[in-house]
Amino acid sequence: MEIIVSHLSELDPDVAYGVWRLRQDVFVVEQECPYPDLDGRDLEPAATQVVLLGSADDGRPRVLGTARVLDDGDLWRIGRVCLDRAARGQGLADDVMRAALAHVNAAEDSRDVVLDAQAPLAGWYATFGFLPDGEDFLEDGIPHIPMRLWRP
Repeated sequence: MEIIVSHLSELDPDVAYGVWRLRQDVFVVEQECPYPDLDGRDLEPAATQVVLLGSADDGRPRVLGTARVLDDGDLWRIGRVCLDRAARGQGLADDVMRAALAHVNAAEDSRDVVLDAQAPLAGWYATFGFLPDGEDFLEDGIPHIPMRLWRP
């Protein structure tokens, strides 16, 4: 397995397609939330894709997990964190989050990192230092908790 941290324009087309396919499979199909995943933010100059790759049977790269890191000016924002159903339960999501946070830390600034956690995953995000930071809310019928990682 391999983790790539890159701007969308630098990803192999098969990998970029795999990222979009995985996000669609998880958020739109599995969670039954039709929403505009292609929101334009992937194309921002500072947007970064974190991609966990494995190999498919045909030898092509297979996207097993992904996250998106956005530069929101005074904050970093992590979102679109997901894993292929077959890759869950193996600790691979931890690898994706560690890579996303390593990217933020490499920027050598002290901006906080925020995310909107689906409520059942708030405890998992807390293992990386994220704490609730605001009122819970519903997005596409799914309870979410805004969370923040305060950085010195």
